[in-house]
Order: sequence, then C-alpha cells, then structure tokens
Amino acid sequence: MDNVNVAVVGATGMVGRKMLEVLSERNFPINNLYLFSSKKSAGSKIEYNGKEYTVQELTEDSFNEGMDIALFSAGGDTSLKFAPIATSKGIVVIDNSSAWRMNKDVPLVVPEVNPEDVNLHKGIIANPNCSTIQAVAALKPLQQKYGIKRIVYSTYQSVSGAGLGGYNDLENGYKGEAPKKFIYPIAGNCIPHIDSFLPNGYTKEEMKMVDETRKIFHDDTLKITATAVRVPVFYSHSESINVELMNDFDLDELKSHLKNSPGIILQDEIENNIYPMPVLATGKDQVFVGRIRRDESVDYGIDMWVVADNIRKGAATNAVQIAELLL
Repeated sequence: MDNVNVAVVGATGMVGRKMLEVLSERNFPINNLYLFSSKKSAGSKIEYNGKEYTVQELTEDSFNEGMDIALFSAGGDTSLKFAPIATSKGIVVIDNSSAWRMNKDVPLVVPEVNPEDVNLHKGIIANPNCSTIQAVAALKPLQQKYGIKRIVYSTYQSVSGAGLGGYNDLENGYKGEAPKKFIYPIAGNCIPHIDSFLPNGYTKEEMKMVDETRKIFHDDTLKITATAVRVPVFYSHSESINVELMNDFDLDELKSHLKNSPGIILQDEIENNIYPMPVLATGKDQVFVGRIRRDESVDYGIDMWVVADNIRKGAATNAVQIAELLL
C-alpha cells in the first residue's frame, strides 16, 4: 500500500488529537485526510502538517470518499453504529473503544505482542484498553520464555484515562472546585472505582484487563485478577504486576530478556533510585519496566512496576502502529 486515505473519527477529542500528532511524528504515508466528530464539534479547524482541515460531522454518508483506513476514538456507541458502515465500503477500521474488543471476529492487537493477529481481521481491528496494552507488552517476553501461571494486576491510573473531564476534575480540584466527572474528588485522593461495578464485585475496567489479556495471549485458562484505582496524576498509568511463572528463572537473565524486548525500556537501577514514574513516561511511546524482584512467597514469582503514557502507547500510538502493520 502506497500513500493511503485516512479518516480520524473523534478527531477533536483528547485521543483523536493525539492520533493526528502521532501520525505526523511517524510520517504515516497519508494521501487524503478526513476528520470527523460529533455535531457539537463539527466545523472546528485542526492543523495537520501545515495544512488546515475543517472537522466534518460524522454521518452515515461520511465514508463514501474512497478511504482506506479509519481510526475511531469516539466512544463505543459511535463505533457500534458507524464501524460497520465504514467496513461495508472496504475501509479497515481500527477502533479505540471497548465496543468490539471481545467480539470473536475482531482481533485485539498490540503490535509488539501479537502483530500476526492483524491478518485475522474482517474489517475491524480493536485497540485494547490502555491499562491492558502496557501490561501485556511487559508480560509477553515472560510468557514466551518462562510461561505464565497467574497474574495479579494493581493499577494506578491517571485522570486523562477518563478524558478531558477527568483531567479537569484534577486540575480544578486543586482549586477547591467540586468534581464533575468523578463521583468523589480526585485531588489528593485515590478512587478504587473505574467504570461501573459488575455482579462479581469487580469493575468493568478490572474485567477488561482480565478478559483482554486472555484474548491477546490466546489462553482462556490464564488465572488473572485485577484491582484498578484512579489516582491524582494527569498522564501515564502505573501498574504493580505480580506474575507467577511456570518455570524457574535467573533474575539477571530475566531482566536482560525484558531489556531486549520490543517497545520496552528497562529502568531498574535501585542503587541509583532509577525506576519508572509517570513524569518520565509521559510523552513517550515505550513501556517502562522496573522494580523487578523475585516474589519469595511462591516458587517462581516476580513483582514488577510498569508505567506508560495512556494517551500515547495506551491509545493513539498503538492504533497508529496497528495501521502501520496494514501498509
């Protein structure tokens, strides 16, 4: 595929704008670019590579222009309605919402982990949840080399994961304003509640991590549990991941294996106080891994700390990387 015609649906949102930024940074070969949004944001002007574009309202006729790839980041309802319309015109949709992730006919892809699954698409490819993306990127090298028996996720997720409303709640919360997006103040607080609660006591966010990890690794028997917490950080999610492996390991060799894995930056020099943090990961496309140590409570366990920019690698960059696999 030479230069391609690309649509961005949800172009005025936090992730949509970041998608455009990443497309430009990575010199994605665009012929014609089409930007779409809700009626409310239509008419907005957005500059891309020195050219000004007018954002159009998304309608059922929006995909009649001979597009090749459509990047969707406009919420699940929009994706459910409009992605099939786009695919009926021969367009490949890369969707950032949760709408299609667990559909058996839709591959769920992290390019460093399961790029070959792109070839299974029937018109739609799903971008995993932001917290899942960084987790599986760090876990894949361990799964390949040692096998994984059980995973315990504990996440510390930034407010930008809840969009502009979440960002504003933190910023304005420090000024004493009441929250509008979250049900409790997030400034100076941690909220162990992301998305809605399910009958099993988990939140949807927690079960997304469980279900999506199993799907990406093609292993429905993998034992996984998760606790997801919103923390007063603007950008980048942090995760404490406890992994029980199938086989024994040499810790230095395990660290070396992670260091040499695609998309991973090892930051693990505790003697120099070097470890991943949101302030270091923000604005980057890699997944940062550190605090790696043996879990002495089980035979073959490790603990590690994993941080990544949730708007970039957790959303926009991963979607663009998927698009690059289609070229």
